[in-house]
Amino acid sequence: MSDDFRLPEGGRIDRDRVLRFRFDGRDYTGYQGDTLASALLANGVHQVTTSIKHGRPRGIVAAGPEEPNALVQIDEPFPEPMQTATTVELRDGLAATGLPGQGRLATEPDPAHYDATHAHCDVLVVGGGPAGLAAALSAARSGARVIVADSGTEFGGSLLGSGEELSGRPAEHWISRVVAELTEAPEVTVLPRTTVFGHYDHNYLVAVEHKGEDSPIRQRTWHIRSREVVLATGAHERPLVFPGNDRPGTMLAGSARTYLHRYGVLPGRRAVVFTTNDSAYAAAIDLHDAGVEIAAIVDVRPVVSTVWAARCVERGIPIHHRCGVIGTSGDARVTGATLQRVDDGTTSELDCDVLLVSGGWNPAVHLHSQSRGTLRYSAEIAAFVPDRSADGVRSIGAAAGVLDTYDCLRTGSEAGSDAARDAGFDADFAEVPSAAAPPVVPPQPTWLVTGVDEAEQYVDLARDATVTDVRKAVGAGMDSVEHIKRFTTIGTAHDQGKTSGILSSGVIAHLLGVDLAEVGATTFRAPYTPVAFAALAGRDRGDLYDPIRVTAMHDWHVEQGSPFENVGQWKRPWYYPRPGEDMEAAVLRECEAVRTGVGMQDVSTLGKIDVQGPDAAEFLDLVYTNKMSTLKVGRIRYGLMCTSDGMVFDDGTVMRTGEHRYLISTTSGGAAGVLEWLEDWLQTEWPHLRVHLTSVTEQWATIALAGPRSREVLAQVTSGIALDNESLPFMAWEDGIVAGRRARVCRISFSGELAFEINVPRWYGREVWEALHDAGTPYGITPYGTETMHVLRAEKGFPIVGQDTDGTVTPHDLGMSWAVSKKKDDFLGMRSFTRADTARSDRKHLVGLLPPVDEAVVPEGSQLVETELLPEPPVPMLGHVTSSYRSAALGRPFALALVKSGRDRIGQTIYSHVGDRLVPVEITEPVFYDKEGARRDG
Repeated sequence: MSDDFRLPEGGRIDRDRVLRFRFDGRDYTGYQGDTLASALLANGVHQVTTSIKHGRPRGIVAAGPEEPNALVQIDEPFPEPMQTATTVELRDGLAATGLPGQGRLATEPDPAHYDATHAHCDVLVVGGGPAGLAAALSAARSGARVIVADSGTEFGGSLLGSGEELSGRPAEHWISRVVAELTEAPEVTVLPRTTVFGHYDHNYLVAVEHKGEDSPIRQRTWHIRSREVVLATGAHERPLVFPGNDRPGTMLAGSARTYLHRYGVLPGRRAVVFTTNDSAYAAAIDLHDAGVEIAAIVDVRPVVSTVWAARCVERGIPIHHRCGVIGTSGDARVTGATLQRVDDGTTSELDCDVLLVSGGWNPAVHLHSQSRGTLRYSAEIAAFVPDRSADGVRSIGAAAGVLDTYDCLRTGSEAGSDAARDAGFDADFAEVPSAAAPPVVPPQPTWLVTGVDEAEQYVDLARDATVTDVRKAVGAGMDSVEHIKRFTTIGTAHDQGKTSGILSSGVIAHLLGVDLAEVGATTFRAPYTPVAFAALAGRDRGDLYDPIRVTAMHDWHVEQGSPFENVGQWKRPWYYPRPGEDMEAAVLRECEAVRTGVGMQDVSTLGKIDVQGPDAAEFLDLVYTNKMSTLKVGRIRYGLMCTSDGMVFDDGTVMRTGEHRYLISTTSGGAAGVLEWLEDWLQTEWPHLRVHLTSVTEQWATIALAGPRSREVLAQVTSGIALDNESLPFMAWEDGIVAGRRARVCRISFSGELAFEINVPRWYGREVWEALHDAGTPYGITPYGTETMHVLRAEKGFPIVGQDTDGTVTPHDLGMSWAVSKKKDDFLGMRSFTRADTARSDRKHLVGLLPPVDEAVVPEGSQLVETELLPEPPVPMLGHVTSSYRSAALGRPFALALVKSGRDRIGQTIYSHVGDRLVPVEITEPVFYDKEGARRDG
């Protein structure tokens, strides 16, 4: 099919660059500068898809991101689902198919690059139409740092699609002059193809820039901080609701005008124009002058503009006032419209191949609302407009309800100057050109045109939501626009209700018999338009998706052939296999070495947070279940943190290093979460406390030396520290020299054996590690990994938060009531311990499990049942296995588990799956080894 609907000249396309593309298996041509939608319309293609729920044919409605229908799947050059044909730039070789609401993700990796950048400016102008360009010009001439962003491929906005003149010359002359000045200004950043999709607190805005096909980067995300923001985001034309308003060929009148002037494309040969306002008359006249037969302008108002009426009379265009469209005919495309007079109800038929509608204009207040600006209903334009704005934010032009071109230019220039002045610059208004301003007859708010079948009156084309759906919601007792939105799904599709949101409010108001102002509008949320996950990720994908963190001793572990376990973002040695050993053999060997001789482990990954300030002790008493303010300098205390509902959140140790200074440790994977948690409470609930928190995890290399011979090894390389039990008792620390480096030595044990933790600055980590390893060689020192550490601690019944807990476990459930202070007035989670659910006796408790000696290890996560003979499903579960290992010290498998009323069941036998068998397991105390703790001091 050729460009049958393309004018021989005109538009802003490059007719010297022919582009070939394929849609739904057929080959077409277009030009550089086309969108997929404009190229399809030029080839006479209106239907592009079928609707998601009802399967009805659907065509192109709009010319921009407000398009509700024309979703396509891009197949070439790279698969991209859920793209609106109106915003897809045509390129040579493009292949696409119509998309009934659901897309296909690519099965191959995306070869494109995505990027991100951060920018700061004095004035950010969002929108490059007449108001935005005028604002940017005023602000730029003040010397302020200005960013101006527009989603279009070029600046100009509505001026590009209207054919207007400014000061007697085509608007393009003024546009090109302003853009050239902005581009040459040293402090101005000009961003076409850039959609600002989110406006957050303190004028932090996020935008996505779509790069051209010649760029190695497909999209770039901009994180922008601006002192002042000018929102020149324009307005969206809204459709009207009447039976059959979803047929292909039914388009917004303003969009048809855009296709004419910007792309040189006619939407059809014979048009009916249905309107409630003056703007559609300009579209009708322009299309008529381009060769489209205008069968009639159908206007619901009793009075129409004499200026526009005279222009229509000159051209022989009939006007039917006090009249509406109550139906359409046609299959794949509209072929006729049914008209009905408002006063006497008489009907008539008109043939047409395109029906252009205009129900008025909705200011694009999305970013204004996202910034927590408020709205008010304007009866003057029958739409919601900005009311109160956030600090440093101002809306201008059509985004503020100003629809006259000259007023857009004037208010834009004033706003740009005001914004620059508020940012601290001397600024004057930039002169703006004159523009024609014909007298305007007020629009008539019309939302619903009475018809026979409400089930074919579509309020939201993207969601196939009809007046019937809204009536059901109202009939169910709903009168909140937010409730009805969720009941009907109106406004929840890819277009986020740009054409349906206010339309639905109008229908709701009509059905409830109330004013639209009383119904209000739904909440506008980011993103303004759909954003690809790849754009949000930027370069943070693949190996860069999550930072890989390694310790100072990492290369040494690699040299020993250790596989690694991912813990948080850290690479931790899992075990150290010797030739011929599998994992189980290596772990049993490492466990035996720690229990009988000496082992060493890299524990640098444990989170470390420096807590300083006069109120540090009070703060720690609030966040830990036990009391930290009584801790003496030079001593260490184990502590539990709970969430506000009393559930265990993290655990670790607290070391008092000074009168107002502590160093707390956390689990490796929980460090970031703990710091965020503490800062949250400190900044929002207890801002009066004089406390500062600093993560110092990366600043320290920490080595655990454990086993009955660990003191002997450490003594070989230590000076300035007495290592005997009396001088350095359990849970104490001393500073001194280890392997020639300043070090802090702590008596801490997570294995139950005599143990030390040696902390040195990270730069000396490997040096000290190797010195300790060399010193321990005569004693058979053995490096051990995380799996061995898990076995050793489980033998002692020490729980690991996140493995033996799941967010529903209290300290009492773990048998750690001793760690909950009874002397404190308050701490996080304290009051929750008295809740009926938290205090009930049949909660799950942490207990030990012993399967038969010769049995396999019980799989972690296995559900536990009471009897060997299972009843009919659903089978009641007593709990699950949290940790399970084979022990060298015990000579058998063992496990930890959370079991309902577990402490009351000690000595009982329950059952667990091993493979496809149920095996008996005996419930025991959770401590399996050295219950008296005699080995702790050597």
